Amino acid sequence: MSEYQNIFTRVQVRGPLYAGTPLERGTMGREKGAGFVHLLGRFGDAQIGPIYLGWTGIASLFCGFVAIEIIGLNMWASVNWDPIQFIRQLPWLSLEPPPPERGLCVICPLNEGGWWQLAGFFLTASILLWWVRMYRRARALKMGTHVAWAFASAIWLYLVLGFIRPLLMGSWSEAVPFGIFPHLDWTAAFSIRYGNLFYNPFHMLSIVFLYGSTLLFAMHGATILAVSRYGGEREIEQVVDRGTAAERAALFWRWTMGFNATMESIHRWAWWFAVLCPLTGGIGILLTGTVVDNWYLWGVKHSIAPSYPAVFGPIGDPSAIQGAGQ
Repeated sequence: MSEYQNIFTRVQVRGPLYAGTPLERGTMGREKGAGFVHLLGRFGDAQIGPIYLGWTGIASLFCGFVAIEIIGLNMWASVNWDPIQFIRQLPWLSLEPPPPERGLCVICPLNEGGWWQLAGFFLTASILLWWVRMYRRARALKMGTHVAWAFASAIWLYLVLGFIRPLLMGSWSEAVPFGIFPHLDWTAAFSIRYGNLFYNPFHMLSIVFLYGSTLLFAMHGATILAVSRYGGEREIEQVVDRGTAAERAALFWRWTMGFNATMESIHRWAWWFAVLCPLTGGIGILLTGTVVDNWYLWGVKHSIAPSYPAVFGPIGDPSAIQGAGQ
């Protein structure tokens, strides 16, 4: 029986090409051209294809292409169509939302945020169409829709940042620009403007779930690799017919982590931690500026943050001093 000799090796098993489960009648067929790539087999399944796009997949890729073209061409135009400068300055280039004076204009002038609106429309359409594709593919394969709903949690945060919160604030200028460093600069400025986002309790929860999900996934992956010599990667079988791999993994977790995670429950723990990260983050962003104007002062009021120490003594009102007006 093959065993893992160290943490870096991987057993690569290759069988005949498999076209997948039969498709329902009336659906588009899968594209041909499946094959094997040995290098990919070192990290995952070596088989590539067949590919199924369907109408939602084609429409999603089209909308995504249009959005990237709008963003890219606007960035290129900002450096006077110089290809060298475009590549050199790409991390700093951006496509900005409409200025504050435009408010919630439905169709802004192209050079005053209109291109940003068009790019946002096509990018959002691409993402939503891809969600529909994920949901429909899962249903067609008689799977659960867990992946689609996990993706929906990330879409929630995306919509809060670029659509829902700006709508509530009454201005598209509150949205995030398209760009690598510009969107990071927006995040830093956003935190400073609203009194340090670290005091936002939903931001705290989001970070807990962010780090928690990475820790859970890493520990779970490590545990399954550690018992793979006993068939631990066949987790579904171990759920309903617990074998020595599941027994050893559960015992190890009880000894080292203090509680028992089963072959099924660990996936639910990790799924919920990962999903709650953007979900709580989106709630925190949505409350910023709409309900709470300054998170630091909110934290001081609710005994979360210490107040700044008094540097100067109390200063009296000069007009209240007796005889000051004479």
